[in-house]
Amino acid sequence: MAEAFIIPVESLHNRATHWFTRARAALLGAIPCGRGCSRCCVGTFPITVLDARVLRQGVSALSSRNREAIETRAMELVTAMESAFPRLGSSPFLDDWNDAEQDAVAAHFADMTCPALDRDGSCRVYEARPVTCRTMGIPIDEDGVVQGACEIQTAVPVVRLPHVYRQEEDSLAELEAQELETPKDDGLPAGDEIFLPYGFLPEPAWTGFSSIR
Repeated sequence: MAEAFIIPVESLHNRATHWFTRARAALLGAIPCGRGCSRCCVGTFPITVLDARVLRQGVSALSSRNREAIETRAMELVTAMESAFPRLGSSPFLDDWNDAEQDAVAAHFADMTCPALDRDGSCRVYEARPVTCRTMGIPIDEDGVVQGACEIQTAVPVVRLPHVYRQEEDSLAELEAQELETPKDDGLPAGDEIFLPYGFLPEPAWTGFSSIR
């Protein structure tokens, strides 16, 4: 029988969720994100090994039917990715990959749906989702220009996200970096980042490798 998945209140992941909730409120409901809106669940992107640990806990707490479905789909995606980019077969860690190389994988698998995406557009591991998923949806502010986080956000929000929230977003990134740098005695591997599908697989699929640095 699957166990209930509970994430610590003060964890990095819950802090990210809290930030998104308050940032969204500050935008006065200008963003359309909601249950069943799954555009950001298409494609692949890097996640940290911290994310992967939380994902595995969430997957393990599912019913056997859901767990097997997610793991089977994740393995199919990993197999396809390693076939197209054999370098991943040597090590799934992305620490020594540059942005252009990672972008090439993302572009090649731009239509890849997340293994956890259910038929109704909901996430089957919502409480265990990565930090990137928890913060996705807030408009991007670069060089003084505000842009929608995805093509569904067809209009630039009238209200610009207050600077204090951007500062807090930067603080979350710093906290994540600190947690990744902190020596662990719980078996976390040497590498920091892997592509999303690896995070749904049992840990030997990625902890058995060492990061090439």
